[in-house]
Amino acid sequence: CNAAIAIAPILDKAATTPLGKTIRDAVTQSQSTTRSNANLGIIIAIVPLVIGSKSPNVFLSANGADTAINESDAQDALDIYAAIKQATAKSLGTRKKYDIQNAPPQAIREAMRYAATTEPKDSIAALWGFGYQSLWDNAVSDLKNYETRAESWEQVIVNTALAQLARTPDSLITRRHGIQESLRVSSEAAALLALPEQDRFSAVEAFDWRLRHPCRINPGTTADLVAAALYVHLWNSCFHELF
Repeated sequence: CNAAIAIAPILDKAATTPLGKTIRDAVTQSQSTTRSNANLGIIIAIVPLVIGSKSPNVFLSANGADTAINESDAQDALDIYAAIKQATAKSLGTRKKYDIQNAPPQAIREAMRYAATTEPKDSIAALWGFGYQSLWDNAVSDLKNYETRAESWEQVIVNTALAQLARTPDSLITRRHGIQESLRVSSEAAALLALPEQDRFSAVEAFDWRLRHPCRINPGTTADLVAAALYVHLWNSCFHELF
């Protein structure tokens, strides 16, 4: 929460600030309030959306985010690489091509496409590499669906996260624990969604406990995608008019 408040002024200026600089400044500001890199994925996923929502009277579309990425340049790529290195140190591992410790390509989309299609595949990179429409088709659609059925926003968000996790193995789990573990977690999420709503809450609590014990298994990429979907959903639901 403190990090979100800290980066808000950076995001407010995103429409008039280069894409890469916005991401780098947001990471720096986030790190001023927390030592973890928990907000990196959210920042990378949301900044193109923020740039795409330049006017409070314009409905946010996937094309707006894609345009922001398409219009980025070599300096943006340098700043994004610097931001990722600043936030993650060596926790990303290494890749044969476009490794984060090396110089970035002229177009950041090239590196993102590679990260999205080579193991361990990165779901946030897939948005950058192949377009944000998948966010609308999946997590944004789930939010709209569950909003009409759930009793609280907490249930809406939990159900959306479960649906995303069941649909796509979590990138962070895959990177830290391997594909078989991420597939197992996705299978558990699908089983939870199959339960009657009245039985799901206690089952979700037990699932959460199992993810934390004996070692911490964090579906962090799923959380990042849900955060991005929430931005879209709240913006397009005119939530922004309250401010």
